Amino acid sequence: MSHPRVSILVPYKNTELFIAECIISIIDQTYEYWEAILVDDHSDDLSSNIVEEFARKDHRIKHYKNEGNGIIEALRTAFKHSTGNYITRMDSDDMMTPNRLEVMVTNLIKYGKKHLAVGKVKYFRDDGVSDGYARYEHWINQLTKTGTNYTEIYKECVIPSPCWMLHRNDFTACEGFEPNRYPEDYDLTFRFYRAGYKCIPCDEVLLHWRDYNTRTSRTHEHYAINYFLDIKVHYFLELDYDSERPLTIWGAGNKGKTVAKLLIENQIPFYWICDNQKKIGKDIYGKQLLNFEYLQQLNRPQSIVTVANDNEQKDIVQYFKTHEMLPMRDYFFFC
Repeated sequence: MSHPRVSILVPYKNTELFIAECIISIIDQTYEYWEAILVDDHSDDLSSNIVEEFARKDHRIKHYKNEGNGIIEALRTAFKHSTGNYITRMDSDDMMTPNRLEVMVTNLIKYGKKHLAVGKVKYFRDDGVSDGYARYEHWINQLTKTGTNYTEIYKECVIPSPCWMLHRNDFTACEGFEPNRYPEDYDLTFRFYRAGYKCIPCDEVLLHWRDYNTRTSRTHEHYAINYFLDIKVHYFLELDYDSERPLTIWGAGNKGKTVAKLLIENQIPFYWICDNQKKIGKDIYGKQLLNFEYLQQLNRPQSIVTVANDNEQKDIVQYFKTHEMLPMRDYFFFC
């Protein structure tokens, strides 16, 4: 009986403190039909030496130098050298649970193509996980448990970059790592969404996600909030915006202002709604901030909500429910 091979793409740069644990977690998988393709993105520590030592002992571990610069080029290099039926990604500072590949392969065999295997994640950190990361972990795991990840895709990246798997042909069909758009994991998630790949529900933790102060997602400019909003607006306009309906922005904080700028740059008309009495009536970027009650004058509006306060979000959702408006059709939370 033939077993599908999994290609595990692992870019790395200066992770000598963690990369051995990552590789050991791959070697210890209950599913043994895999190849791990590690690509060195010009490290100047001992990471490369550690990978070479593992590669000498296990022929399934393959080691290459990045043919370009940066994580997207490293991922392209890894995919170029891959041969597996299934594609997955792993970060060099994280660890797989022993059954991760087995669970994901089993799910993909069961559900077939145009499905995305995902798994729950567990953050860990030497000095304790922050409340923010703990909330994110709970939020994303609740979505993963039911396979409803896309329902909140405009809030945050709803599929962890080191914890997905799909058929090779499906990966190439949605452009893989071809676009030069950051954050690359969020962009890929939107392309999974655009392609209509269904997330397979999973109630098991399959990834131990390490957090530390120098992690790329904390320090690199490409993971700053403005890049996330660029991605959100780009795909909203492509996939969910209805130009036949009036568009509103809720909130005039920093996120609301950034979204407003992006819509203006794209020449998209919109109404700007605000409940801050000090701002209502003011002019920002040539747009007047309107009172909440102005919504009643609009016919079937679509709304981008940039209000971050949890209690205010609950009130806003209740308003939408009262008016029989639906998420991902009539309103979209961008935070």
